[in-house]
Amino acid sequence: MNVFWFIPTHGDGRYLGTSQGARAVDAEYMQQIAAAADRLGYEGVLIPTGTSCEDPWVVASSLVPVTKRLKFLVAVRPGLMSPTLAARMSATLDRISGGRLLINVVAGGDPVELAGDGLFLDHTERYHLTSEFLSVWRRELSGERVDFEGDHLRIEGGHVLYPPLQQPYPPLWFGGSSPVAQQVAAEHVDVYLTWGEPPAALAEKIAVMRQQAAAQGRQLRFGIRLHVIVRETEEEAWRAAAKLIEHVDEETIAEAQRIFARFDSVGQQRMAQLHQGSRDQLEISPNLWAGIGLVRGGAGTALVGSPEIVAERMREYEALGIDTFIFSGYPHLEEAYRVAELLFPLLSLERGGLPGPSSISPFGEIIANNVKPAPRASAH
Repeated sequence: MNVFWFIPTHGDGRYLGTSQGARAVDAEYMQQIAAAADRLGYEGVLIPTGTSCEDPWVVASSLVPVTKRLKFLVAVRPGLMSPTLAARMSATLDRISGGRLLINVVAGGDPVELAGDGLFLDHTERYHLTSEFLSVWRRELSGERVDFEGDHLRIEGGHVLYPPLQQPYPPLWFGGSSPVAQQVAAEHVDVYLTWGEPPAALAEKIAVMRQQAAAQGRQLRFGIRLHVIVRETEEEAWRAAAKLIEHVDEETIAEAQRIFARFDSVGQQRMAQLHQGSRDQLEISPNLWAGIGLVRGGAGTALVGSPEIVAERMREYEALGIDTFIFSGYPHLEEAYRVAELLFPLLSLERGGLPGPSSISPFGEIIANNVKPAPRASAH
C-alpha cells in the first residue's frame, strides 16, 4: 500500500468556506509540508493544477531540494502545452529530482476555466486530443524522433535530447470517469485514479477499466484520491468533520454548486450526486463523508473515524485493487503528522511509514528532566 499527501497550492486553513482560520500558502509553508511528508514516510505528494493553483511545475521544482525520497505527481495539460515541450519538461524534472517524477494527465473539466486558457474543445474532443498528446509524449520520451499528424496535433521531428531517468518515461497517472476518458486511460496510462466513492461504485468502475485495459493487452494499477479525518476515537473524528464545515452557510453551498453545475467533468458530476448540495445525509457509505464536496471541487469525500476504522476502510478499497491512497486534511501540515502518527502503524506501507528512533529525542519529552516516558498511553 502507498500513501501520498497533498500540497495545497490553492489555499489552506482550519475551516472550509471562510477566511477564518485561513493561512497563507507561500514557498516556505509548501516546503514545510513537503519536508514533513518526506520524513514521515509518505510515498509522494500530489500537486494540484488549475487557475486557482500555483503552477505545479514551478512548485515541484522548488520542493525537490528540501526532500530526499518524496515523489511528485505533477500535471501535464493537453491542449495547454505541446507534447514535445511537456516531454522536455518531464525529462528535466525527472533528472533533477533523481527519478522522483510522476505525471498526472489532466484534460480539464470546467469549460469556463478552459476558455480562459484558450482551449475551446468540447469534452469528447479534449480526450481525443489527450490521446494524441500522449501518443507523441510517450514516443518522444522513449527515444523516438516523432512525425505525427492527427485531428488536433501536428508534430514534425519532435524529440527529446536528454532522456528521463525513469525508463521509458515517468509513470502516467490519470483520472476520468466518462467512457471516452476511460478509453484513453486503458490505452495509455499506468495508474488509473478515481475520487472517493462508495466501494460498490468503485468496484464497478475498476472492473470496467480492467476489461478495457485487457482489450489493449495492458494492465493498470489503481489509486484513490480522498481526504481523511482521523482521530483517536470515532466520536472525536466526527466532531472534527462537523467543525470543518461549521462556517459554511447555505448561500456559500448554493454558489459552489452553481459553479460545479457548469462543469462537463463526469467525475465532478458523480461527486455532486453524492450529497446533492444538502447537509442532510453526508455519510454516504460507512465512514465515507461527502461534506467537503459541498464547497470544494474535485475530490469531495473524506474517510472519517478512528485509526482502526479508517485502516479497515482502506483495506476494503485495497481488496478492490486499489494500492495507492492520495490523502489530504486541513490544515495540511498538522494533519500530515496526525495521519502518519495515528494511521501508519496500522498499515503495511511500501515505504515503511514513520522513521525509526534516532539518537536525538528518541523517547518523547523526558519527565521531570530525568525519567524516560513509558512506551504506552497515560491512564489519565
